[in-house]
Amino acid sequence: MFHSCRLLSKNLMSMWRGSSALMRSSGKALLQTSSLSTASAPATAAALESVAAAWSPEKKRTGLLAVKIGMMPVWDNFGYRHNCTVLQVEECQVTQVKTADRHGFNALQLGVGLRKPKNVSKPVLGHLSKAGVPAKRQLQEFRVSEDALLPLGTTLSALHFNAGQYVDVCGISKGKGFQGVMKLHNFAGQPASHGNSKTQRHMGSTGQCQDPGKVFKGKKMPGRMGGNRVTRDNLWIAKIDVDRNLIYVKGSVPGNNGGIVRVTDARKKKPESPLPYPTFVPAEGDALPSEELAPHGDVDPYHYDEN
Repeated sequence: MFHSCRLLSKNLMSMWRGSSALMRSSGKALLQTSSLSTASAPATAAALESVAAAWSPEKKRTGLLAVKIGMMPVWDNFGYRHNCTVLQVEECQVTQVKTADRHGFNALQLGVGLRKPKNVSKPVLGHLSKAGVPAKRQLQEFRVSEDALLPLGTTLSALHFNAGQYVDVCGISKGKGFQGVMKLHNFAGQPASHGNSKTQRHMGSTGQCQDPGKVFKGKKMPGRMGGNRVTRDNLWIAKIDVDRNLIYVKGSVPGNNGGIVRVTDARKKKPESPLPYPTFVPAEGDALPSEELAPHGDVDPYHYDEN
């Protein structure tokens, strides 16, 4: 009996080792296929031209995933200084196309950045290998109109937007840790004199007396601050660096430097000029400009009219 149990345990161990070796070999093969897919470019200019359509303000284009680089000043032709945040469109590609017939809605899944295949889970690697794109740093989804769907593997650039248009930028705000009510909820605090001792920054009373005899849910109290999803509306694009794939937006953008943000067409301000729809497609033989500056008008902000 003891001898048969030993034989059974040996057989089970050999089967487990064989299955684990098979899993390791399949994982290596998946990593190799993902690394080989980095050189593939499924979407061509001809494919993009085939889906080109006329733009209208009612239609919804896809957004972009960009990396926040930092802030720097930009001067216009009048010498006026604009404090801008620099966003880099880094390897932004279409990784999945969702249609209303199959998924119930029209959307595009975009991937941004590059990661080592060993740091990405195998299901995600398999998903990206089907699209023919390399391992991505992050994946996010954008709802679009039916005629704004792009071919799988399409690479989006900073020229997806026009210089001078307004965009909405969404990101995760900086984490500030555990904070009190004066900083977290903008409370006024308690008096700093007249017998007040060591409670100048306290919140004060939290509720009522015996009736109802509890603190209501949702009462503003000290807690963790930051790390929330924040959207900045109507940020003006002052400049687009075509060579470096950079977007200069006027104002601040939520999140740390190096964080990923969503850039979409502004919902509350419609563009004055037509936008590239469904995305920018360079014409064959046309040389692209190195940068695109937003129009600033003919009124000099420094001109003083004595009359």
